[in-house]
This record gives sequence, C-alpha cells and structure tokens, in this order.
Amino acid sequence: MARAIWTGMVSFGLVSVPVGLYSATEDHTVHFHQLQRGTSDRIRNRRVNERTGDEVGTGDIVKGYEVGEGEYVLVEPEELDEIAPGRSQTIDITDFVDLEEIEPVYFARTYYLAPRGKEYTKVYELLRAALARSNRVGIATFVMRGKQYLTALRAEERILVLQTLHWADEVRDPGKELPELPSGRAGKGKELDMALQLVDSLSGPWEPSRYHDTYQEKVRELVKAKAEGQEVTSAEEAPAATHVVDLMQALQGSIDQAHGGQKKRPSPARKASSSSRRERSTGKGELRQLSKAELYQRATEQDLPGRSKMSRQDLIDALSRAGSRRKKTSAA
Repeated sequence: MARAIWTGMVSFGLVSVPVGLYSATEDHTVHFHQLQRGTSDRIRNRRVNERTGDEVGTGDIVKGYEVGEGEYVLVEPEELDEIAPGRSQTIDITDFVDLEEIEPVYFARTYYLAPRGKEYTKVYELLRAALARSNRVGIATFVMRGKQYLTALRAEERILVLQTLHWADEVRDPGKELPELPSGRAGKGKELDMALQLVDSLSGPWEPSRYHDTYQEKVRELVKAKAEGQEVTSAEEAPAATHVVDLMQALQGSIDQAHGGQKKRPSPARKASSSSRRERSTGKGELRQLSKAELYQRATEQDLPGRSKMSRQDLIDALSRAGSRRKKTSAA
C-alpha cells in the first residue's frame, strides 16, 4: 500500500477534513550509475567547502541568501517552517472555478487525496460530491517540503485529485518568448480542409493504454543487447521538414496512408448533412446549446454512470444516447 507523502487538512469555509496526499504517477525511467571510464568504480557526489575542499556534514549546512558579493543572510530550516502558512498543514480552498477556465499550461503534477480515517469519509465525500455536481474545482494553496503550491482540487469517481499549478508569473508569454509565430493569414482554404480531413481520419477515443514509452523500451533493449554481446541497431533518422511547395502533396499522402485498408469516409458535405439529421433525431442540437454545468445536471437527473469524468462533448453524446434509448422504449 502506498504511503502518504504529506498529511494535513483540507479546509473549505469552516469545514475541514484530515487527508493524506499520495503520488498519482510513478517513474519508469531507466536509471544509470556514473562510472569512471575503463573501470567499475562508482562516481559519487560530495558536499565540499569550496574554499578548503573539505567535506561538510549535512548537519553543518545552512541556507544562505546572497545580498552582496560574498555577503549572505543565513536562514535555518526551522525558521522557514515557522513562517509557512498554516504551519504547512492546511490545504486552504479559497475559490471554486470551472475546470475549463484553467489553461493546460498551468497544470504541473497530479496527486490523490484520501481521508485519514473512516470517520472522515462523510465530510470527504461531501466535498467530492459538491465539486462533481457543480462541475468546478477548488483552488487552494498549501506548503510541502519548504515550498508553497497553488493547486486545483477536482472530483473523480470516488476520489479527490489534487493538481499542482504553476503561479501566474511562472508561465511565459509565448508572444514575447518565441522567435516565430504564424500570421493570422495562415491555416485557411483547401490546405486547412485537407488538414481537417487528416485529423478526422486519425481521430478516435482516448485510450491511454495504447501508448508506450518506446524510448525507454529501446534503452532496455540496448542494455540487454550489450550485456549479451549482440549488435545494436541504430534508430531511423528524423523526417525532413515539409516545405510549403510540397504541403498539398504531403497532406494528400498522409490522408491516403490513414485511409489505407479502411472504408472510404463520407465527404465533408455529406458527413455534415448526415450529422445534422442525426443531431435533430437525437436532440444533440438542443444539448449543444447548454453549458457543461447544465449538461451535468441532466446527466445527474438521469443517473448516467461515469458522468463526473466526462467532458462537455462526452456528456452531450451520453445524454443523446440515453434519449435515443428512451424513444425506442416508448415506441416499443
């Protein structure tokens, strides 16, 4: 069983619940030791005094902030703990916002939150259910290991998920930082139509188990091959950049490749027409006019399973299917 990496309280208003914080992901990267070439001798990092060269024990190390050349303000670890908000023990929710309003660039790491004891599960579930029903996330701050984090608490099926966020001043402005950005005239006309057709050809449901870290697999194969004295095969070269004059040809070739061995999809015009008829028959047109919160409310009233994990489009599709089933039942 996993161990909590932090324990404390989640607080919203005057309500508090003791929780533990758990890592939601794990690292499968292949790790190497550093060795001196030609030997099996490990290379170790040591903390040394740069003036004397003598090794310094952990207990003799303090933090120093440089205020001038060679002049430092010394700070002890316990002094940092004393000024930490809530003594590092509180995840204090101050606002509730729509998840869709938070741009993906702000998200950093993901953790699970669990109640610290059966006696706290009711209050925990109350917060989780409120977030799920309102389709909002709780914005909070807390301190862990000497650092304050901005976080978003959101509801999943049966659990609360905490995602750390970057602070606003940590997110770079792409207009100022990036050397080249496309003009507004790009991405129009027939080229865009073909690009959309290619996207449609390669579209499908999100299935995370389909994807693998192929580089780490290759690293393991490399280690195994070298251990067994086998020859190592080099990877293919990266593809060359597509020039504007070859763009249409590259798009058409990509579409043909995506359709290889598949039945031809209907043309965009026919597809749009059939899609419109289908939307009218299933009530999707009406559903598209509703906000995500309104869609979630309908899904709750109809007790649709898995609704707390659904995107706005997923809710539209699920409610549409449920409506079609009711019509068939009534007709029968």
